[in-house]
Amino acid sequence: MGASGQLTGTTAGMVCAHHHLYSALARGMPAPAKQPTTFREILEQIWWRLDVALDDEMIRWSAMLGAMEALQCGTTCIVDHHESPSAIEGSLSIIAEACAEVGVRTNLAYGVTDRHGSDGARRGLAENERFLRGGGRGMVGVHAAFTCTDETLAAAAGLAVDLGVGVHIHVAEGPDDAAAGARLAQLATEDWWLVHCVYLDRTLPGIIAHNPRSNMNNSVGYARPSARRNRVVLGTDGIGADMLEEARLAYARLRESDVTASPDTVWTWIDNGYLLFPEAREDRVTWNDPHPDEAWRVVFTPGLRALDVTLASGEEVLRNGLPTRVDAAEVRAKATEQAERLFTRL
Repeated sequence: MGASGQLTGTTAGMVCAHHHLYSALARGMPAPAKQPTTFREILEQIWWRLDVALDDEMIRWSAMLGAMEALQCGTTCIVDHHESPSAIEGSLSIIAEACAEVGVRTNLAYGVTDRHGSDGARRGLAENERFLRGGGRGMVGVHAAFTCTDETLAAAAGLAVDLGVGVHIHVAEGPDDAAAGARLAQLATEDWWLVHCVYLDRTLPGIIAHNPRSNMNNSVGYARPSARRNRVVLGTDGIGADMLEEARLAYARLRESDVTASPDTVWTWIDNGYLLFPEAREDRVTWNDPHPDEAWRVVFTPGLRALDVTLASGEEVLRNGLPTRVDAAEVRAKATEQAERLFTRL
């Protein structure tokens, strides 16, 4: 029971298994000049315009805001996939430091792509290598096979082997990347983080990161992750880090495709997030509900909120819904300033 007499319950810290923290500044961004009608057009007219406009200050405050909001949703760990083609060098360290300041653990990757030429791909690979060799926690990032040459894909896979980590890559998210399975078949290994897999035409080794809300928002279809033999983890693809809300949506989408499905399946997806962050099992999140760990109740209970978060170290990083390490009002004000700068560039 909470201090106010409210009935409460606890869980371990939540893990967002696929995020784009830079998208925290995107809310309220100017609409594209032309309404996108396909997934490729959404990328070209929205996200590829936004990522190229990012600079170091925008990256820092979007990460700080995204991490703070994650903590307020009981999420203590984030697997982030970052892209900022105009500010590549050092970007992963900026994100790591911003999230650590809030009290959120990260596993980071820079999304290598040939969209900006071979030099852009080389710089992306170098940023992954710099961060990981310097002791950063993460994987080698790749945007998606359809924006990379075979040479770049092979270079990323080789770097991951050299560094003893997996590759974090969007796979067959939309029809433009339907050939990803064939192109990655000889490269993928069991430690790869395969994101989306909506149009994947074969089994690839690795862990599938399922992002139901984003897939619906982009109208790319249902990935049917439970039909694959891979382990599945749950992500948001940049739409916040409220994992219980994502779990509710994931269950509704699963149930729509299979009326015999149980929310226990979705709970295994949440649990699999601890594969990368085993220490998060020792974090304690206090919720405004006495049964936050009962799958059948949670999927039908809206409005669950994290009240307090205590890390495995014993430090309380969220108290009464507010972060203890940073000033929430200041973070929002600084993020608003950077969002305005970003929107001016757009």
